[in-house]
Amino acid sequence: MFHGPFRERIQPLLAAVVLCFSGFGQQPAPQAASKPMTGAERLEQWRMSEERALLDDFGNLARYGDANAALKPPVAGERRVVFFGDSITDVWKLEEFFPGKPYVNRGISGQTTAQMLLRFRADVIELHPKAVVILAGTNDIAGNTGPVTLEQIEGNYATIAELARAHDVKVVYSSVLPVHEYTEKAGDMLTQRPPEKIVALNQWLKNYCAAAKCVYLDYFAAMVDDKGRMKKELAEDGLHPNAAGYTIMAPLAEAAIEKALGRAKVK
Repeated sequence: MFHGPFRERIQPLLAAVVLCFSGFGQQPAPQAASKPMTGAERLEQWRMSEERALLDDFGNLARYGDANAALKPPVAGERRVVFFGDSITDVWKLEEFFPGKPYVNRGISGQTTAQMLLRFRADVIELHPKAVVILAGTNDIAGNTGPVTLEQIEGNYATIAELARAHDVKVVYSSVLPVHEYTEKAGDMLTQRPPEKIVALNQWLKNYCAAAKCVYLDYFAAMVDDKGRMKKELAEDGLHPNAAGYTIMAPLAEAAIEKALGRAKVK
């Protein structure tokens, strides 16, 4: 195509152009920005990470085994209370919000009422409390340990309360907290925990407490906004209360405990 001196001059330039485009073609293609995981994807990831633990110890009785063994029996006149629940209880620093109170935390992150029922004897009854404050249900609605109906959740609630009454432990049942999607961290929280299911479960629980003479602790009404969601300023991730959230919850819990213990004679 090219001849003579011109060919000698153009060939190095052509080689350089070919090398340049050859190198360009070998560059990795730019990656698309990763999408945030959906609630279903996060749940599946959590289940996979917990698979061995769920198979070996579904109720996670091992979590508080040593602490329970080390806990001394209540002294005369002590009004011990166990806070029993999931992550919302687990991360609650009771000693900061209830200084000097003989309150024992037995929350375990991620748990459902089925798991809590399995460990109720070890983590509540055998600690000989005067009362138990139970906060559960949100992980059932989310399907943490598999699909479950509201009726099945309600059955677990009732069975736990029956066990408590059989051992003279007063029951405070907390409402399921509202959730929100106001922050990026919250993701699709309303899909994971549909507000209508939370409202329905809370209504059943309120009615059950009235019939079974338990105390109903209504966190929901104090933390919900005019859209039926958790107030944005009370939870960064749409689910777990921050310090402001626990500041609202603490006096409500204290009042409910006093109401429950007012029916019991201190031994």
